[in-house]
Amino acid sequence: MNGSVRARNRRDVALWAGWAALVAGTVALAVWALRVLIDVPGELLPWALLGLAAVPVAVVAAVLPRLRRRAGAVAGPSFVFCGLVLMVLAVYLVVVIGLGGEVDEDGQGVLAFSMAAALTAVVLAEPVRTRLRELAEQWAGRPQRPAASALETFGSRMTRAVPMDELLLQLAETLRSTLGPLGAEVWTGEDGVLERTVSVPERGAGRLTLAGAELAAVTRARVSGNAWAAMWLPSLLAAEAPSGPGARRSVRVASVTHLGRLLGLLVVVRSADDRPFSDDDDRVLADLARQVGLALHNVSLDSALQASLAELRRRNAELQASRARIVSTADASRRQIERNLHDGAQQRLVALAVKLGLARRLATGDSATLLEELRTDVQETLVELRELAHGIYPPLLREHGLGEALRNAAGRASIPVRVEADTGLRYPPDAEAAVYFCCLEALQNAAKHAGPDATVTVRIGAAEGGLEFEVADDGAGFDPAATAESHGFVNMRDRLGAFGGELTITSAPGAGAVVRGTVPTAALTPVPEAGRP
Repeated sequence: MNGSVRARNRRDVALWAGWAALVAGTVALAVWALRVLIDVPGELLPWALLGLAAVPVAVVAAVLPRLRRRAGAVAGPSFVFCGLVLMVLAVYLVVVIGLGGEVDEDGQGVLAFSMAAALTAVVLAEPVRTRLRELAEQWAGRPQRPAASALETFGSRMTRAVPMDELLLQLAETLRSTLGPLGAEVWTGEDGVLERTVSVPERGAGRLTLAGAELAAVTRARVSGNAWAAMWLPSLLAAEAPSGPGARRSVRVASVTHLGRLLGLLVVVRSADDRPFSDDDDRVLADLARQVGLALHNVSLDSALQASLAELRRRNAELQASRARIVSTADASRRQIERNLHDGAQQRLVALAVKLGLARRLATGDSATLLEELRTDVQETLVELRELAHGIYPPLLREHGLGEALRNAAGRASIPVRVEADTGLRYPPDAEAAVYFCCLEALQNAAKHAGPDATVTVRIGAAEGGLEFEVADDGAGFDPAATAESHGFVNMRDRLGAFGGELTITSAPGAGAVVRGTVPTAALTPVPEAGRP
């Protein structure tokens, strides 16, 4: 028997001896106090010696190992109980005998002092009990926490969103204080590869690799002891007994599983000379293993969910960047077409109109009339071509920004349009083009559906979330749900979506319509207008 076990045995024997002395002394004092207070019992000595019956009880308990180990659990509560009994008797002696003095035969005086003593004892009971409990824990040793408290503690901590590493460390500490005084460990892993995640006391890293029959046996097991571990987990058992094959230590291993998958192990160790593991201990370990398995499964689900969310964010960013490139390429093509029309076809038509004007001056008669008609046709074609070029990509937008471009578009609208635009800043060409064509689409929709008497207000400006626009009319209105998938609204959403923006439509029959959109700040790099080419 090693030194620590011998020291614990000597301490337990001393506790039983102290318990016997405490019981004998308390009985003797209680008999004497009753004799003083109520003159009972008649013979003091026989009753006072009654407490000596505790001596043989203590001797038997000190000899039997199973009872000897219960010394702390018996001595502590006995000390508290005896202390409370002596406190109550002392209060009655002081109040009734000490303060009351010689009480006459009038029973009212005795009753009054007895009531005062009872009230005093009630007031003193709780603080005295608390202090006695503290002294008992110092004298008899702090009793081991019941194993069931591990379940309550772990379950309550699971509901508080405690990080898993901290939760497992607290679990190991609780297991050591309740089930495994020599140590507790938590192993976690998957696919038959388990690692020592936490251990109390700290034992460093450890690794177990299970496969085939070993993995199947450990997965199916619930709570097992030394013999089972020697067959299926010999490396674990050897690690728990560094000085021998494990005979001097009692080990309990609980498999942590969920849906038939091995996720870890719970290991608790106590001395072989300590009390053996009970059925209640095994039940607590099994229930804890089930809860830990659920917690580890939830952690794996959360990790998989986080990975999926990260992948979705990455793909969303790629999709948004792809949409932005498509819109940017389309706008660049528009600008190129507008420049080609302006520098090519328009210039040729202007030159042709000039030449026709010169030819008309030189011609006479029917030839002059025909040339004049041709010149008029060329000029009309030139106007139409300019309007087409403006529709493709207005030069005013490129040169002067949203305010001037929208005012020009408002001047060509078939219904009255008022433009309120903040022109102090310029934005990236792609963002300005997106806002311009969305406003143009909304204006065209208002011109078609709002009615001839409607008026439209266009507002453009910087907002807290980025660049915001609004096209509002007081016309006939419509049901947004019925037109949400119309070609115009889909185009507007696609343009804004390429920059991470949003489009909202508010309308009702007879209540006008408001089309509002935003381009987020992340897609904008505003520069002073003077800084634009």
